[in-house]
Amino acid sequence: MSGHHHGDDVHEHDRGLSYDLPVLARRRMIRLLAGASLVPLVGCTSDEETSASSPSSSPSSSSAGSSSSSSSSTECATIPDETAGPFPGDGSNGVNVLKESGVVRSDITSSFGDSAGGTAEGVPLTVTLTVVDAASGCGAPKKGAAVYAWHCDRDGNYSLYSDGVTEENYLRGVQEADDKGQVTFKSIFPGCYQGRWPHIHFEVYGSLEDATAATSITNTSQLALPKDVCDTVYATDGYSESVSNMGGLSLESDNIFSDGYEQQLATVTGSVEKGYTATLTVPV
Repeated sequence: MSGHHHGDDVHEHDRGLSYDLPVLARRRMIRLLAGASLVPLVGCTSDEETSASSPSSSPSSSSAGSSSSSSSSTECATIPDETAGPFPGDGSNGVNVLKESGVVRSDITSSFGDSAGGTAEGVPLTVTLTVVDAASGCGAPKKGAAVYAWHCDRDGNYSLYSDGVTEENYLRGVQEADDKGQVTFKSIFPGCYQGRWPHIHFEVYGSLEDATAATSITNTSQLALPKDVCDTVYATDGYSESVSNMGGLSLESDNIFSDGYEQQLATVTGSVEKGYTATLTVPV
């Protein structure tokens, strides 16, 4: 792989354990307090998601785990807060793509505007996030919310930051949630770089205006991709380095997902030939 080598700065990518541990500690404390007060905080998933303790279905589909709850529940847990890493492109670490004309788009495979105009190669992946109101028990869609999503390319490089693609801004885009609270991005399956489980970053904003002004982020999190699908994709041409980078990694050992990934593990269906679709419900 040419370009930026993430294996040398995996802790920098996630700002190190000194940054992540307070986040993880807060989340564990919330769970402990919830257990002590007997207040149910449950993960919310879409109707097609099924409960599972680990990704173990066929190579063409995998379901996210979820905690069960009664239909009378009035609360559900918000999506876990995670670091945006050092490559957000939202102005918090140098470059700000959110204020550029053209960032509001569904197809994020190619660069836009005055960038180099490259297109990210890889197995097609469509990502649909459903943003819902946690306070209403995940029953009310957050129409009008906005989501900024970004991830690495097939080689594990991030546009705007990594060597060789600093002039590109592909695999980054903003969408406004529709009446169902959904945003959809057409992209490619991200590669796996050293030290991190395959993932997609996203930020939720209260409105499209907030997102394109790069202000008032309400939630920052990461979507995890299931192992069986990753293994299938990484066996195809162009992903060979991802195979070796996945060796020794697991969701349980990843420094972001190790404290619980049930709410962040996407449901993925499809095939290499036809492309994949990843879905996740995002309570905010």
